[in-house]
Amino acid sequence: MIKLTDIGKIYAPGTKAEVRALHDISLTINKGEIFGVIGLSGAGKSTLIRMMNFLEKPTSGTVEVDGVVLNTLTEKQLRDMRRRIGMIFQSFNLLSSATVEDNVAFPLRLEKKLSAEKIDARVKELLSLVGLEDKAKMYPAQLSGGQKQRVGIARALAGNPKVLLCDEATSALDPKTTSSILELLLDLRQKLGLTIVIITHQMEVIKECCDRVAVIDGGVITEMGPTLEVFTNPQKPLTKRLVSAVIHSDLPELLAHTEVVPDYHEGAKAVVELLFLGPKADAPVIVDVAKLCQVSISLLSGNIDHIQKEPFGHMIVEVAGSREEIHTAIEEFKRRVHKVEVLGYDERKQLSEF
Repeated sequence: MIKLTDIGKIYAPGTKAEVRALHDISLTINKGEIFGVIGLSGAGKSTLIRMMNFLEKPTSGTVEVDGVVLNTLTEKQLRDMRRRIGMIFQSFNLLSSATVEDNVAFPLRLEKKLSAEKIDARVKELLSLVGLEDKAKMYPAQLSGGQKQRVGIARALAGNPKVLLCDEATSALDPKTTSSILELLLDLRQKLGLTIVIITHQMEVIKECCDRVAVIDGGVITEMGPTLEVFTNPQKPLTKRLVSAVIHSDLPELLAHTEVVPDYHEGAKAVVELLFLGPKADAPVIVDVAKLCQVSISLLSGNIDHIQKEPFGHMIVEVAGSREEIHTAIEEFKRRVHKVEVLGYDERKQLSEF
């Protein structure tokens, strides 16, 4: 649905104020996908999403949406194309002096193609879709933040777009309201077949609803892949930092400052990190391995979370026994769980695997 090829963006080129916002970015977003882009402030996220409807024009590279190369369009053709690309914003951008129904009707009235009766019918349909049919006569000042964003979503959907761009759409909302908006986006994707792009600095947003994610840092995409894969096996330092904000996978502080490294002789103890996915997150793996391998296993840290409703478990355990017993237990863990790493206490450095 969306294809960016070698996108670069330079502001004030050739001057002392020159800023290179994006560097040779290429990515493809599939039809019906919810694609997330995450990064710190100033990383280039908003510039990138505004490329997708040509509100920002690239200095280099091409933008293709639904088979149309936006670089080749005239201004009039661009305006027509943007009706197929809805957009919602962090600050809602509602008309404060207009009612909810008038805010939603605004883009339809601008087109001057529909009768008043058809516009009214379409507005009622959209307000029902976002759960605001009883707020039609209210003004934005009378609404909560979540309700304002639902109005913004309804307005963005007025022209039956195929793509919905969300620029930090949940950043101004509390966690509970954020979850309700993300649930709405998931529902709209299913009902309308939308392709949704979410720009955010909140990893919780990515975890809850995105099929794939790209991490942007300094105008460059440093990591990209399926959300589950990025969360369970982050490669770059920034990605690890972002993931750790919502999935706490570091050694507990008490252990992190214990200057002991297991030696794996008789009576040795190994500290092992285990990652579980899907049904395995609820399986009695630790009890089964302890019985089978005749080792003692102590739980040092652990939690079960969900990534797109998929159970994801993370545990750090201490395995005590002989070298051979520990080796057997670790091999058994590898057969039963998604990922196994042997951890050292000294500065949290990894030991070489058995």
